[in-house]
Amino acid sequence: MKKLGCLIAVILLAVAGAGWFASGWYGSADVEEDTTFIVPQGATLTAVARQLADEGLIGSSDAFLLRAKLLGSGDPIQAGEFMLPAHASPAQILETFQSGKVIRRFVTVPEGLPSILVYERLMAEDLLTGSIEVPEEGSVLPDTYDFERGESRAAVLARMQAAMDRYLAEAWKKRTDRSVVDSPEEALILASIVEKETAQADERPMVAGVMSNRVRIGMMLGADATTIYPITKGKPLGRRIRVSELRSKDPYNTRAVAGLPPGPITNPGRESIAAVLDPAETKALYYVADGSGGHVFAETLEEHNRNAAAWRKLRRERGEM
Repeated sequence: MKKLGCLIAVILLAVAGAGWFASGWYGSADVEEDTTFIVPQGATLTAVARQLADEGLIGSSDAFLLRAKLLGSGDPIQAGEFMLPAHASPAQILETFQSGKVIRRFVTVPEGLPSILVYERLMAEDLLTGSIEVPEEGSVLPDTYDFERGESRAAVLARMQAAMDRYLAEAWKKRTDRSVVDSPEEALILASIVEKETAQADERPMVAGVMSNRVRIGMMLGADATTIYPITKGKPLGRRIRVSELRSKDPYNTRAVAGLPPGPITNPGRESIAAVLDPAETKALYYVADGSGGHVFAETLEEHNRNAAAWRKLRRERGEM
């Protein structure tokens, strides 16, 4: 009977010890609030455990490693920045590192953002590393892109440019016979002008229709943004365009030179690219602002002059002239 009692006591002690050992793995660690933690590239689990202990997120690196060996998965840990939730257990911490679900950050390139400002936006992002050159104009697809802390700017830019290559290739296949561009490169050029000429998405096919008509008959495109581009490389001019600049024979100046400029003047979005590949069916050759953010279109110069006079009258009434 005495031996049986001792055996039961040993079993109870073993169960209690196992319970204590397991609770140290599956119970809450010392993560008091949501905490970011960086696993360096090439770091071992031993090094990470010591870092966790040094930062007060676990009680003991040795205990963590022992429990990880006996109770955890054998999957390798991944490098990156991770979010450890408040009251996470050591088991959850290891699973987080093994999952590879790093914290994703985001950078947005709005439609019509010129490459010089894409460059400045990426260079200003402190969590990225390395340097880049100003990307080729029109090579970046406007969108929101994710990245992780410590990723290179070159890698993020490469994704932006690859996205443009993919979209342009797919969009090019859908062009209609109303499109006047002869190559994807010309599509980017014309789309960049459409992007700058109207901020209203529903107007882009119509503006593209007008621009396509002008290209078709050899008429100058007459877009102020193309005149400004060689002066500022896409940044705001900050003043009115000078008469000398309007008369300049710079190949980008579509107020003095017929045809498409030699390259894009910004990074056009999907809708502007789609618009030049499938422009509205219209006979309009002119447009002018209507005072509400959009434009009024005309087929003849006489009609356009009346519309322009109405726009000037409205501006005078608003005190803008």
